[in-house]
Amino acid sequence: MIDIKVKTFQELTTQELYDVLQLRSEVFVVEQDCVYQDIDGKDQQALHIIGYKSNNLVAYTRVFKPGDYFKYASIGRVVVRENERQYQYGYDIMKASIEAVKTHYNQTKIKISAQTYLKRFYNNLEFFEVGEEYLEDGIPHIAMIRN
Repeated sequence: MIDIKVKTFQELTTQELYDVLQLRSEVFVVEQDCVYQDIDGKDQQALHIIGYKSNNLVAYTRVFKPGDYFKYASIGRVVVRENERQYQYGYDIMKASIEAVKTHYNQTKIKISAQTYLKRFYNNLEFFEVGEEYLEDGIPHIAMIRN
């Protein structure tokens, strides 16, 4: 089980912010071998959903209200540390993120830009494909909506 916290950018401690940026870089830049600008100026607008296990960050997402990223509320930067993926923490962090959208923004319609190979994972969370596959930072993605 992981301990999940929901925080605004201003509520994050320096250590939490460091942990988040380190995990995102570890997975999205190093593991996926994708050079891109992760620090995009949007973290200040987001809610940060952070999942800890024994005081170590193992899962994370960031959540936006409608209009901040997409027309609908959105969840992005979904990440689970590689050596923790067998424990289904992706589902835990996504369920907490969906709940945060409902609680903080009173929204149920959520849009994501999903890496295509994770379609089934998101389908299990009631997200469904809309439109055609596209490349984002050289990685195949698909837009998905949860009503």
